[in-house]
Amino acid sequence: MTIYLSPFVSGFILGASLIIAIGAQNAFVLRQGLLQKNVFVICLICAASDALLISMGVTGLGLLIERLPGLITIITLAGATFLFVYGMMAVKRVFLPQSMESLKENGLSLRAAVLTCLAFTFLNPHVYLDTFILIGGLSASYDGGLKIAFTVGAMMASFGWFFSLGYGARLLVPFFEKPNSWRVLDGLIAIVMFGLAISLLLQFLNG
Repeated sequence: MTIYLSPFVSGFILGASLIIAIGAQNAFVLRQGLLQKNVFVICLICAASDALLISMGVTGLGLLIERLPGLITIITLAGATFLFVYGMMAVKRVFLPQSMESLKENGLSLRAAVLTCLAFTFLNPHVYLDTFILIGGLSASYDGGLKIAFTVGAMMASFGWFFSLGYGARLLVPFFEKPNSWRVLDGLIAIVMFGLAISLLLQFLNG
């Protein structure tokens, strides 16, 4: 079993380094975790989606999407639009802050939360770069069981991170019992969303 430990750890570290950075998906999971609404479902969708994309990258199925540059363009523009709209929603919440109880009552339904989570995941062109190019490419240095260990390690990083973020957010609940705390968080979320939207548009224009 020791022989499989090194590729597993390598996959775990690589997967963790790619998802822990502050991004739109993480901001959404954090917000849902603070509200303690649909946390398990949201975390499961994020982790399972990563696992699916990682498996596609490792098995070479990601090459199909790489050969369709028009699809990546559509994903980039749709992702930028979605991020801009969500950023505007965050700006609105900054000027109309609500209490935590009010946010829980008026928050996203399960269906809306799932669709939003899927949009954050699959309308991000960088996720395909991470899973298809980086993880998929580095997995090529392993064969057989070693490749499986590397892949499982990368997948476990996603499961560990998203569930830790979603359920660990409740430790910050006392701080977010004040509306002004939500105002600060939503302001930061708006900055992240607008920044990512602009970067996607610049990438499209310079591509």
